[in-house]
Amino acid sequence: MAGARLRVGVDTGGTFTDVLALEDGVLRSYKLSSTPGNFEQAVLEGAGEVTRGEAFDLVHSTTVATNALLERKGAKTALITTGGFKDLLEIGRQARPKLYDLMPRPVAPLVPRELRFELPERVGADGSVLVPLDLDPLNEIIATLRREQVASVAVLFLFSFLAPEHECRVGEKLEAAGFSVSLSHRVLPEFREVERGSTTVVNAYVRPVMEVYLKQLAEGAGQLGAKSLRIVQSNGGCLTPERAGSEAVQTLLSGPAAGVLGACTAAKAGGQDLNLITFDMGGTSTDVALIRGEPVVSTEQVLGGFPVGVPMVDVHTVGAGGGSIAAVDSGGALTVGPGSAGAYPGPACYGNAEDPTVTDAHVVLGHLRPEAFLQGRMHLDAARSRTALAKLGEHMGSLDAEAAARDVLRLVNTTMEAAIRVISVQRGHDPVDFTLVGFGGAGGLHVFALAEALNMKRVLVPCHPGVLSALGAVATPMRHETSQTVMQAWTPETVADLQGILDGLKNDLVDRFSADGVDVSVLDFVPMLEMRYRGQSHELCVSLGSGELSEAAEAFHKLHRKRYGHADPDEPVEVVTLRLRGQAPNPEVPLPELAERREGDSLPEVSSGVVRRDRLRRRDVVEGPALILEDFSTILVPAGWRVFPDRVGNLVGERI
Repeated sequence: MAGARLRVGVDTGGTFTDVLALEDGVLRSYKLSSTPGNFEQAVLEGAGEVTRGEAFDLVHSTTVATNALLERKGAKTALITTGGFKDLLEIGRQARPKLYDLMPRPVAPLVPRELRFELPERVGADGSVLVPLDLDPLNEIIATLRREQVASVAVLFLFSFLAPEHECRVGEKLEAAGFSVSLSHRVLPEFREVERGSTTVVNAYVRPVMEVYLKQLAEGAGQLGAKSLRIVQSNGGCLTPERAGSEAVQTLLSGPAAGVLGACTAAKAGGQDLNLITFDMGGTSTDVALIRGEPVVSTEQVLGGFPVGVPMVDVHTVGAGGGSIAAVDSGGALTVGPGSAGAYPGPACYGNAEDPTVTDAHVVLGHLRPEAFLQGRMHLDAARSRTALAKLGEHMGSLDAEAAARDVLRLVNTTMEAAIRVISVQRGHDPVDFTLVGFGGAGGLHVFALAEALNMKRVLVPCHPGVLSALGAVATPMRHETSQTVMQAWTPETVADLQGILDGLKNDLVDRFSADGVDVSVLDFVPMLEMRYRGQSHELCVSLGSGELSEAAEAFHKLHRKRYGHADPDEPVEVVTLRLRGQAPNPEVPLPELAERREGDSLPEVSSGVVRRDRLRRRDVVEGPALILEDFSTILVPAGWRVFPDRVGNLVGERI
């Protein structure tokens, strides 16, 4: 996106929409309630607030595809597959997510059995055609799809990533008949039919919803003065709206990816070490991720119970946010979430509901100041919060509102602590070795308590924490990834063959970037190899960076030893899949430096342990207990901690 033109990032969450504009080192931010059902309304309203009639480039991280999947509000979808395999995805791998659950409830498939169809065809594991495709039954299938008012069709043929001709021929007829079509060899050209098929069905399910949304957004943004529109994808890059629509599965973790990138951007600008655990707490959910120099990208995510094999920033999400509803279950136990009050009716203090939430607990305990919430633009009804928590306390054993509020916060902190342990302790990382980065509208209220629970010594609350995902969107580069399953033994003789395949993948990416109007001369390419010892069933991803392809085997042995504690250089190694990432240069995000406190300057006013963040300067130190207020976030600093700003205004917290 060009030159010095105003860049605007907008992140849509379940409760709030965050907006940030950057031009010549000057930042303007805004936050407003999301508009479920018509999310583009809040996006456009927020962009209008910060652009003030100027021409701008818009980068948007969105939850539209995610919501469509998780809430089962996608398009009516059908599946066409190889004869004998219509139940493949429902059978899956017969893995039990809860091993000792005696009454497991399987996730209902996105495509009911009556909308799964088979065609006579078969491609072998070597790519040879064993059974030629018979298109005659397709006419009757199309008639049925029309009768059932199906909008989108997923096509999954066995081994189509080796020989895609059958899928292409079926796809052409379906598109000519007016259906939205997702072909598995285009969505995920890799082996493992369950994962490829699941990813393709998810794409088909959310694609029409995403395309309608992006069309409406593009029209509105153009009228507002947007000269370009980009959509953040799950791997930390961004796409054109056309690709984001047709490849909607690539946007399932759009919002969390933007948050992780925003944390990296702020920490790097402040000169902080990039050994981070990010903690993004919004109104509806909390996202956590681990960063060692750069975000970890995974191809083994499960969303809504469905495997999704496209590259995604490795984020773990729990249903714990400021709007999470607190209640007492039938057994008398307190629960908090995953149900959320959302943007409407919202927490009790918003004036439209009576259910107590995490936000109401903070209001009762004095952590949220009604006069400072959302720049004072949103009225908080503290009395309504107290009434809601008092009623909850009655069901908890005659507790008063304050005691109930403390219990609500303890429980939600336990949920979020467990989430952080999933991406750290359970993967061999000690949280003590990391800095906990807290952001999102509610992150600053919980980050210190979580650091204490995890025995972490250092906390970072970034500049602009309430809109940090919007900052991450602004910093997102154009990125494409492609892959090809090869199943080759690693030998010196195969290196030339693998290099030839990588060259073909590079040509494919160059074509994609060219179609998107990107100067291909500035692209950076990173080859990655999915490798394993012969006989293993899972692979490790070896990223070569600037290294040579001939060094891949040695890198694999080192990675295997690091991950599992052992390696055997004499054991035969297989290359399962080749991946290639192409990326345009990162946009420059020059965060303004914070002024330094000089001798003789008046110190920031502190009243009853409350200080405004915009009054802090470098060399200032605030010791807890204290509340630090800003426009879109509040930071609760407990006793035993002190905080001080770094060069761009990130607040660094350390134990005293």
